[in-house]
Amino acid sequence: MHIGEIKILSDHLHMSISAPPRIAPARIVQILKSVSTRILFREFPGLKNEYWGGEIWIGGYFVRSIGPGITKEQIDKYVIEQSEEV
Repeated sequence: MHIGEIKILSDHLHMSISAPPRIAPARIVQILKSVSTRILFREFPGLKNEYWGGEIWIGGYFVRSIGPGITKEQIDKYVIEQSEEV
């Protein structure tokens, strides 16, 4: 897998990811959430007191794949342009 563009906002994030088609999107999300949680707990041990159940991320996510009607460049542009403004 390769993480392309990423935009971190106050309560969520957007990112573009390239992955082989044999890896299901749900598995990609599971891997990213699991690995990032381990890194956060290692780098910031105090988080374990706040998230005692080990759950930092919520269960939801949204996936959009490239194909007819949308390109990688369009998705990257969307990610880059995200902001806190409503």
